[in-house]
Amino acid sequence: MNEISAPKLAVEAAAPITQDVMTIPRKLPQADKVNIVGLTRDQLRAALIEAGTPEKQAKMRLGQIWQWIYGWGVRDFAVMTNLAKDYRALLAEKFEIAVPEVVNRQVSADGTRKYLVRIAGGHEVEVVYIPEEGRGTLCVSSQVGCTLTCSFCHTGTQKLVRNLTAGEIVGQVMLARDDLDEWPEPGQGAEGGRLVSNIVLMGMGEPLYNFDNVRDAMRVVMDGEGIALGRRRITLSTSGVVPEIARCAEEIGCQLAVSFHATTDEVRDKLVPINKRWNIKALLDTLREYPKLSNSERITFEYVMLDGVNDSDADARRLVKLISGIPAKINLIPFNEWPGSPYQRSSWERIEAFADIIYKAGYASPIRTPRGEDIMAACGQLKSATERARKSRAEIAAEAGIAG
Repeated sequence: MNEISAPKLAVEAAAPITQDVMTIPRKLPQADKVNIVGLTRDQLRAALIEAGTPEKQAKMRLGQIWQWIYGWGVRDFAVMTNLAKDYRALLAEKFEIAVPEVVNRQVSADGTRKYLVRIAGGHEVEVVYIPEEGRGTLCVSSQVGCTLTCSFCHTGTQKLVRNLTAGEIVGQVMLARDDLDEWPEPGQGAEGGRLVSNIVLMGMGEPLYNFDNVRDAMRVVMDGEGIALGRRRITLSTSGVVPEIARCAEEIGCQLAVSFHATTDEVRDKLVPINKRWNIKALLDTLREYPKLSNSERITFEYVMLDGVNDSDADARRLVKLISGIPAKINLIPFNEWPGSPYQRSSWERIEAFADIIYKAGYASPIRTPRGEDIMAACGQLKSATERARKSRAEIAAEAGIAG
């Protein structure tokens, strides 16, 4: 039997809409220098040796530099005082420590922060920090745009531009820690609770379509001598890239979430078009073989609640039957509307009835409280301001195969 929790029967009333908007200057990577941010330990060691670090010293220098950057958030080699002055000069000549540029930061009435960040090439992605009691979750992007065109997702209406590099992914974590003033003073350890205590790869893009960069970035983030977030504090969300799911467990080892959203192939083909390539049966068969699957490390099934589309009692009963035997919890997500969306949010009564069926079947069925809706920072609302594919409601509905 899976661990269960009673369904949430009420959602907090929305706070008044207020925004705090600011621009924070950052330095983007320079073409003539190697950006250290995002390099794995092996990659950084090789780069240091190539730049002239004696091989016998490389491991020690690597550890020192790693701690300055990822333990204390230092971006200036001159500050790294346990390195010789001439060696610091060599590092400054060959390398840089650069993170994406924060173009704009918005703060929701509920405390959620959304960052619009600029990366190399002038492209932009969005990053969201969600403060909660006892924890803080950072929602990180892995691509500029998305190739999956999920019809209920705002990001899905934006064409894929490119994958993010490992440095651009790690940089999102670092810039959030900058803004939250979370880095310890050099020479000191972290005190108290972590503000960025959890990471979810649920921002823009499909992480498993950028596997190598996501893997390398998470290895940096999980390293115990730096940012040091354990693998169980990192959740990767996929729409169902079946061939990469087992590899995720083996090479990253993080928690897994699946954007499920439907209980029949007919409906899921419209909501999550990747289903046409790997249907529900193929996806669930792969999840049942997930290497780290256990009652203590359950798969999270994300299920957005769409009025009249996927929210019936019959859908709830089918969902329970489909995932039978998989240690799992089901996150019910009230649909977060966006301009031009062809869908509407299910009523609270319908969501609660759906949750109750799942709960009585023995599965945790929390209803996610919408966060950051006033700044378009909620789940499914992220979209770069400069990469918008300006589609009408009728065009989006036509692509989804539903009435406009």
